[in-house]
Amino acid sequence: MPVHKVKKSLKASFWDGFFACCMMGFTTEYLTPYALALKAGVDQIGLLSACPNIVSSLAQLKSADVAQHAGSRIKIVSLFVFLQALTGVPIILTPFLCRGYEVTALIFFVTLFTSFQGFANPIWASLMSDYLPRAKRGRYFGWRNTILGMVTITCLFLAGFILHLFRYNVLKGFFIIFFAATVSRFISWYFLNRMYEPVQHYRPDSYFSFFDFLRRSRQSNFARFVFFSGALHFCVYLAAPFFSVFMLRDLKFNYLTYTVLISTVSVVTIITIGRWGVSADRVGNVKVLRITSLLIASLPLWWILCRHPAYLLLAQAVSGMAWAGYNLCALNFIYDAATPAKRTRCISYFYFFNGIAIFFGSLTGGYLAGRLPALFGYRILSLFLLAAVLRFAVALFLAPRIKEVRPVEKVSSRDLVFSIVGLKPAIE
Repeated sequence: MPVHKVKKSLKASFWDGFFACCMMGFTTEYLTPYALALKAGVDQIGLLSACPNIVSSLAQLKSADVAQHAGSRIKIVSLFVFLQALTGVPIILTPFLCRGYEVTALIFFVTLFTSFQGFANPIWASLMSDYLPRAKRGRYFGWRNTILGMVTITCLFLAGFILHLFRYNVLKGFFIIFFAATVSRFISWYFLNRMYEPVQHYRPDSYFSFFDFLRRSRQSNFARFVFFSGALHFCVYLAAPFFSVFMLRDLKFNYLTYTVLISTVSVVTIITIGRWGVSADRVGNVKVLRITSLLIASLPLWWILCRHPAYLLLAQAVSGMAWAGYNLCALNFIYDAATPAKRTRCISYFYFFNGIAIFFGSLTGGYLAGRLPALFGYRILSLFLLAAVLRFAVALFLAPRIKEVRPVEKVSSRDLVFSIVGLKPAIE
């Protein structure tokens, strides 16, 4: 692949990512508050998380086949990104056009919005992996995610500030931030179309169906990784959709406090993701996944111990550090484990299982959130406790079964974590 075309594509991809992160900053953490402003109940919040993920996961199951038959990954990604941008319009207009059915309409449109992006994600990830050699992926994506994370944080704060300004007419505030998100996605679509299409040769022996994947699961290290990730995401999403509900409905935090807390995750992600990337190139992705899964398991317990906003900043900082390493190394593990010809399909199956797990986790959490006995005066805290116990079970029993797929250096878990938080020099 010509070097100048790779550089041009990576530059276009950066700007695509820049405006995609603007969209995410304006939407991702504000869909649940939007639903609450439309008078959604806790069961509907569960559906708002579950429905987009089940439809998205089913779509991802076929994305590899569509990309193969279309012959151009960029064209497919471009089409679905454009459709996602278009879907932003009815999300903006939901309170005005769907009176009496606002929450139901929002769930429907968010499902489309998420599914269009979900279909494109495995193909985009496969495309990006072709631009970079294995030895540089961790460092590059760590750098890229650091810069783009700053963009996300800026838009998170801006969205929170806008909602605070319009707190007495909050639907107008949501109109503004979702309009900005839609415009940002159209701009990212423009830059996406400027990327170069690497030649990818499909070989008949590289094809394996979903049922082939299941049949080989007992012998497959990649399948063990996928099942581990799916199980962890089920346990995570028992509680994840309801942290916003807990903050805004139960703890009565205002939008500024809410924004500061959710932004802390992104800030710490920026600070630590580069260190995770450099370290993972040396010590391996699996070691990082094992450590971060334990940190992720602990997160709901922090909210049970104390609920003062200053204390919760620390809890959110731990969350940012944990998810930075986990998300980075989960995708990089697939890049290492799968050959280029199989990569799109492997990523599709990975996202499919995660989506199915998130669907059932969100539905189960939505059902249990209003039915479990109260803990320290809140039913949701009982749900957090259950989620933590199950997360630890997955981290302790399933994560050790995954094997690293390339030679790596041996470093103790303690030294690795200390290097990430800055108590020891970075592992380079």
